[in-house]
Amino acid sequence: MRCTSSSPGHALPRVHRRPIRAFPHPPSQTAPCRWYRAALIPPHSITEAGDPTAPQPPWRRQLGDALAALPAARSRALRTLEPCDAANLQPSPPGDALPLLDLASNDYLGLSRHPAVLAAAAAELAASGLGAGASRLVTGTRPIHQQLEAALAAWLGRERVLLFPSGFQANLAAVSALADRHTLVLADRLIHHSLLVGVRASGARLQRFAHNDPADLERRLLAARRERPGGRLLVLCESLYSMEGTSAPVAALAALCLRHDAPLLVDEAHALGVLGPGGRGLAHGVSSVAIVSGTFGKAFGSGGAFLAADALVGDWLLQSSGAFRYTTALAPPLAAGALAALLHLEATPSVGPALAERAARWRDAIEAAGWPRPPGDGPILPVLLGADAEALAAQQRLEAAGLLTVAIRPPTVPEGTARLRLVLRQDLPTGSLERLLAALGPGPLAPRHALAP
Repeated sequence: MRCTSSSPGHALPRVHRRPIRAFPHPPSQTAPCRWYRAALIPPHSITEAGDPTAPQPPWRRQLGDALAALPAARSRALRTLEPCDAANLQPSPPGDALPLLDLASNDYLGLSRHPAVLAAAAAELAASGLGAGASRLVTGTRPIHQQLEAALAAWLGRERVLLFPSGFQANLAAVSALADRHTLVLADRLIHHSLLVGVRASGARLQRFAHNDPADLERRLLAARRERPGGRLLVLCESLYSMEGTSAPVAALAALCLRHDAPLLVDEAHALGVLGPGGRGLAHGVSSVAIVSGTFGKAFGSGGAFLAADALVGDWLLQSSGAFRYTTALAPPLAAGALAALLHLEATPSVGPALAERAARWRDAIEAAGWPRPPGDGPILPVLLGADAEALAAQQRLEAAGLLTVAIRPPTVPEGTARLRLVLRQDLPTGSLERLLAALGPGPLAPRHALAP
């Protein structure tokens, strides 16, 4: 018998159900491991495929043409930055470049360098090794995975949590669990790319509703129910939008979804740790939210991600999710670091509100300097500039003043809305705001006398 259903409403044969089995730490070795030195492969020249003057295959020509057509202001390059301390990054190789004050990364609470987090990760590294070595359903489940899942479930008030190696992967799994080719997905116009990829992978139809607009969502839900009264629906939103800085009205969206029998998936990647009661996110206490997606690579200062749900949806994820089943488990040291970060958050529930108060002061000061007020109330403060070239020039101007920011351009944001994405972190030193304002200079909305040389 073969199960072909993609819905949790259909029975799964007992023989196909998968439990998770935890494997304890390996016993201490009593004899030294034998290590072998791999033979070095002598360097050799690597030539391009074929004669460069010969006609290229169509697929290579297409890639080359697409790259050539990319405007210079839209081209991206990797950049290496080496941490100097909690607040500064050193461009590498350094050359004449000075350390830069980091106003770009998502380590909102500075936990990636917190002694307790580092100690927990180091202890788990010594006990379990670097990687899990297999998927969770083979031999990859360690006690630390189950400890972290249980602690998160209790903290969030959810019945089941499953860990994933990345937030992108978790979002793919979440959408695929609740949508298929018979589903209409209604998604906020500015949701993360990973959720859109999940919709495409599921085969579902997609409609976008206006950003943070419950009225537009309700119109679309009503229309969908009129068109197909019993059709499957799914609604997607983020709680804190990573490029906008805005927060979703989660309770209002959840009420609409409950009224129209549509599950709601909330991506809390950027809100967890900094927004909501005790940093539990904006979906905390909203029991009708079907799945909460979260990551450990932001406020938790670690790496990896999770999905939180009730027992039914959690078991469906375990039984059906290829994104969970066919990947090596989250590295145990990262799980240990995330658990230590969670314990820190539980012990210091005031850090989120304190960061929000500081963010409000930064918004007030940026607006008073003549720049458009960054929307929202969290630690992400976008300064809208419009044109790609203006955003890149502003990034370079700030970097010349020793401040690291990133110019965010399409397709990451809509056309004509390029911006500087400023990130406020708990461990920024005193005087950071004054340095930022001096480097930005007076904005386009400043009084005329402030614009005079």
